[in-house]
Amino acid sequence: MRKPIMPIAPKASQYGIDPSLVKTRVAELPGMTSLLIKELFPDAPDVIFPGEGGIAAVRKAAEEALAKVDMSMIKPEDSVNILASHHGFTLLGGEPYAEMLKTVRDVVEARTGTSNIRLRAGVGLRFRETEEYIKRYGLDVHFKGKAIGVAPVDQGIPIETEIGTLYGIKKIYDADWIIHAHHSDVREVHFHRQVDKAVKPFGMSYARIETRSTYHQNLGPRAANFTARAIFDSPFVQSKFAFAAFLSTAPNGIVGVDVDNDLYALNDRVTFIGCQYYGKAMTMFGEIDECIAVLDFPCPVPYVFAAGVIYANFAGANTDLYDLDKPLAPYTWYTEAFYGKNGRPLLEDIPPVNPAIKMCVHSYAWGGYPSAFFAEHIPTVVVGQPQADLMNRDPQNLTYMKHAVVAETTEAAMKFAYQVTGTDKVIIFDGAMGGINVSESLAEVLLKKAPEVSRRVDEELLPKWLRQRGVDPTILKSFAAS
Repeated sequence: MRKPIMPIAPKASQYGIDPSLVKTRVAELPGMTSLLIKELFPDAPDVIFPGEGGIAAVRKAAEEALAKVDMSMIKPEDSVNILASHHGFTLLGGEPYAEMLKTVRDVVEARTGTSNIRLRAGVGLRFRETEEYIKRYGLDVHFKGKAIGVAPVDQGIPIETEIGTLYGIKKIYDADWIIHAHHSDVREVHFHRQVDKAVKPFGMSYARIETRSTYHQNLGPRAANFTARAIFDSPFVQSKFAFAAFLSTAPNGIVGVDVDNDLYALNDRVTFIGCQYYGKAMTMFGEIDECIAVLDFPCPVPYVFAAGVIYANFAGANTDLYDLDKPLAPYTWYTEAFYGKNGRPLLEDIPPVNPAIKMCVHSYAWGGYPSAFFAEHIPTVVVGQPQADLMNRDPQNLTYMKHAVVAETTEAAMKFAYQVTGTDKVIIFDGAMGGINVSESLAEVLLKKAPEVSRRVDEELLPKWLRQRGVDPTILKSFAAS
């Protein structure tokens, strides 16, 4: 058993506690170890970050990819908005995504002659979050003062689509051209189900609250995927779209940068990566029979990472989130509304929250996102009164602590969890790069399960998942190999 991988460091944010209050990381406690993704799945792709090349490898990959894309539509006198989304800044510390954004700006200026290049970084419910990222990664300086965060409550702009009028954020579209700068991280696969993942921000990060709420509430997962496609396909957006640049990710790190003038071609490649690589990690998580889940990452509760998978997905790992024959996931805002007072779903089609999670230890995680559902359905221990106070002050989590208890220290929280659950299997959502931090007992289980999971995904599940999405695996396998 090797030593644990260093977790992602705490970060200062108005949505979290002071990083100086984070004294102990669970990975540092006795009985913890780490597994590399390559140990579990030898066919996992080689990555450029983390690696010997450091962050410079991301810039090099972006420059090489951008050299192949058509930018001739952009003239020296034109304005350009590079569109970003907040989730990209939580991937592997945030620097890789920020470096890709900087590189896109530099290459566009060098090749087209325009210097009127702006960054528009969208958010979800933490309206000031991207402002923090812009300063943290020096994007305000790199974009020469032309970098701003935009929120879904900002002034909107009507967009006429084939299904009627939908609403984007005006500042997203206030340039001659837009560049869609995103990432292939699967993130909220419980929502989008890996359907049009590459198109999703047009109905989310770039959309007004009225339209993005259609996704979360009115229609729910899958049914609302077409709203993003309708916006992107609209004559208005198509008249401004130049190209897309994606940070290509896998559970073990950054694979490269993928750039294309055809977003739907890029979307097929994103679908392949999301199903093949992340599908194995999620299927493996579904093999865990019992565990204590630890949140120890600078992000809101649902978005903390382990092996590239967020906690919200682990809450649904008892079902196949990629299988479109299964209509609903255990957790989304939409399905959450159909849980009864007894904690069980009112509709038979909604599976229960993953019963393998016997307890959650909230060691370090942010507020700013509705998370009371998790504490309500999974026994939760919050480390330290400052974090309890943070959640109590958070207007989106006013009932979180009504369902949780407080432990004075991380050590006390873990001792309590061991005693109450009777299991010593621990999975830590701390963003460990290249692998996953777990207890030694769970590591043994995962090492035994991984070969069969890999075979089942390759031979049975992946062909089904791709077929359901109309993606030709033969074309994409050749792309992945290259």
